[in-house]
Amino acid sequence: MEILGIDIGGSGIKGALVDLYKGELITPKHRIPTPKSRTPKAISKKVKEMVAHFNYEGIVGCGFPTIIKKGICKDEGNLSEKWVGLNVEAEFEKATGLNFTVINDADAAGLAEVNYGAGKNEDGFVLMITVGTGLGSGAYLDGELIPNFELGQTPYLDYEKIEDWAASSVKKKENLSYKEWASRFNIFLNYTHLILNPDLIIVGGGISKHWKQYEDFLKVNTDLVPAELRNRSGILGAAYAAKNKYSS
Repeated sequence: MEILGIDIGGSGIKGALVDLYKGELITPKHRIPTPKSRTPKAISKKVKEMVAHFNYEGIVGCGFPTIIKKGICKDEGNLSEKWVGLNVEAEFEKATGLNFTVINDADAAGLAEVNYGAGKNEDGFVLMITVGTGLGSGAYLDGELIPNFELGQTPYLDYEKIEDWAASSVKKKENLSYKEWASRFNIFLNYTHLILNPDLIIVGGGISKHWKQYEDFLKVNTDLVPAELRNRSGILGAAYAAKNKYSS
């Protein structure tokens, strides 16, 4: 089964055709810069361009960088506030004429990892933490998605949300060493473990590419592994979500 997967981010919109039997991208990724306005009209136009690039006419899966409930945007995240309350699936369907499944981008990345990557064949409660500008998170029980876990939004000390203190963007902003930043992220991991007690935590984002530089500083009382699929995961997971929606 070949499905178009799209991953919408704050700086870029990426897409590729996916072979869901193999869990592989079967075309090179195509990237379109995210419009600076990040409004529904501007992003919908770029999604239409993405579909046209692949000359595609099937169902589409899409990862979206904020909270999505039944296709509806619940928070603007780093996008325009005009998204709040809109049915994102309906917006993209109107722009393209195709059927869309839209889920949170961290949820999509985790779906890929639990089905094709580091969490494949893992039973129990699995958490996926994506480390970047913020701290994204996805939760899965015996392989089934529990949507919209927003662990990076947890208040911490004087910070409105812990991602403002422990995301990898803070490492660069404050010029922290690997050890200094990892000690912060390790606190986040241990709070997460204390509250949720997952069987496995998968860590994605840039940290997964440089795991050896961090792993000695990360200690949590459960299995902790780097993501395997890296920047393919959002596209793969979005396509997988579309398959599940339209094959059920």
